[in-house]
Amino acid sequence: MSVFADLVQRLADLLTPLFGATAAAAAIVLFTALVRLLVHPLSRAAARGQKARAELQPKIAELRKRHGKNPERLQRAIVELHTKEKVSPLAGCLPGLFQLPAFFLLYHLFSNTTIGGHANELLSHELFAAPLGDRWADALGTGGALGPAGLVYLALFLLVAAVAVFNYRRTKRMMAANPVAPVADGQAVPGMGAMGAMTKVMPFMSFLTLFTVAVVPLAAALYVVTSTTWSAIERAALYR
Repeated sequence: MSVFADLVQRLADLLTPLFGATAAAAAIVLFTALVRLLVHPLSRAAARGQKARAELQPKIAELRKRHGKNPERLQRAIVELHTKEKVSPLAGCLPGLFQLPAFFLLYHLFSNTTIGGHANELLSHELFAAPLGDRWADALGTGGALGPAGLVYLALFLLVAAVAVFNYRRTKRMMAANPVAPVADGQAVPGMGAMGAMTKVMPFMSFLTLFTVAVVPLAAALYVVTSTTWSAIERAALYR
């Protein structure tokens, strides 16, 4: 982790002439952007995969008509179709999975008071009046919701809420354009029940970011906010 800490510190040193006391926060935003650039090819592949899955919907609907009374056979036929067309149902999960290590590195880096036996100097950095190692509860305890640190979190919450509403509307439109067709005769296909439940929950997933920003150190919250905003813009471009 000390290597990662050195990377963040070096980025902060490079950005100090431009951002002054908020250079470490700017370094985290820059680091997040670099991670997202590295993951972008996977995001593009996920977008292509989703478009390919949408194009398969007529064929899947035909399979449901043909095998609707045999859920096991229907499931095998759908899997065979995806394999034949080289479409992976899990491709959309890869960009998020590859970002998790970076998020947890930041979380642990700004949760530890020492690094390699030495004091963690990064904890002394701030985003305006909010220390990067503090959480929303700390801001509430020191100055209240409208105190200097509380206002920093309020701005982050407003940004996250705006992105969440944007994602919610976009997801609803995409789901309306590509609905999951029901199985004939009301019979369930193994695994389709879980998929249906996930489909109902998906539009609300972006709002969970508000909870994440509230409970993690501010440095990790900056990563989440930057990455979520990037995702919203990226998906709007890739899925248009």
